[in-house]
Formats: sequence, structure tokens, C-alpha cells
Amino acid sequence: MRRLNEVSDSEIEDFLGKGWLTHDGMWFYHTYLDSGMDKANRVNREAIRSLAAVEMTRARKVLEVADEDLRTFEGLQAFMSDALEMILPESVLSRAEFTFVSPNVFHWEWEDGDCFAYKAMKQLGVIDEYVCGVMFRIECWLEHLGVPYTVEPAIEKCIMHETGRCRGDFTIYFEGASLRSDPL
Repeated sequence: MRRLNEVSDSEIEDFLGKGWLTHDGMWFYHTYLDSGMDKANRVNREAIRSLAAVEMTRARKVLEVADEDLRTFEGLQAFMSDALEMILPESVLSRAEFTFVSPNVFHWEWEDGDCFAYKAMKQLGVIDEYVCGVMFRIECWLEHLGVPYTVEPAIEKCIMHETGRCRGDFTIYFEGASLRSDPL
């Protein structure tokens, strides 16, 4: 048996992050059982929108990010990379790829079948009705930060369930940026 002082900081961070995600999944599941899938999806997205504002305010404070830092591709890239690493457990983050493609595209791609929400909703038997909250959370981050964007594909249901893959692009609209309209 190991004692707590023998457990690495990264293992503790991952444990706490997974606990948060499990709590999130459990309230979703119990809302679904109590009130149905439509209400669970709606309340989930409302909660994500509220959470995103708090998360981004806290992340900006911890990372000492000023408004002007978010108005360049390099600044937004650094902040989003650090925020994702700070908020998501490594065991989850390692299953997704978030890349910044100059001059203004933020690309995401989950390993096939490996999104934690996809696996959980599939296990619950509600994947056909699940409205993705994972990528919606990043949309809400951008909205709270005041960063204009478009997303392709639109995040409505579970993209992995509908297409077999979860990947897409947030196109960020910076002043003077050479805007890209086609997804990668």
C-alpha cells in the first residue's frame, strides 16, 4: 500500500479531475432518470455556460491573463493550452488533440471512441439523444472571453456517435487575420 505522500502531484491532480468529471456525469444521469433526456441536456448546457464564466475568470486570474493577451493568436493559444491542461485531467486530455493552426484555427480531435462523455452516454444507453457538452464548454469559454468564432461542424448532438469521429475547428476572428473558412 502506498501512502498519500508517495503519490505524485500529477496522480492527485488526475484523481481530483476525474472526481469532478464523475460528479458531473452523475448529476446528469440523475437528472435524466428524474426528468428525462431533454431536460438533462438543457440543464447540462445551462450549467456548462454558467461554469465556463467562472472557470475562465479563475483561469485568467491564476495565469494572470489580461484582455490584450486574448486578442492575438499567440496569446489565445497559450491561454487555451494552459487552461485545458489546468482544468482537464491528464488521463482525459491525453485522449484528445487540441492544436492551433495559424493564423486563426483552433482544431480539436478526440481519439476514435475515446471521448469520456461519449463512452459514458453510450454506457447509459442515451447516446442517441445526448447533446455534446464537452466541446460546447469550449464554445462557452470563447464566448465568455469575448473571442469571436465560428465552429465547424456545429455541435448539436454527439459528433462521434453521428459520424464515427469527433473533430472540428473553431475559426477565431482576430482583427486583420487572414480568415479561414474551410475546416481542416
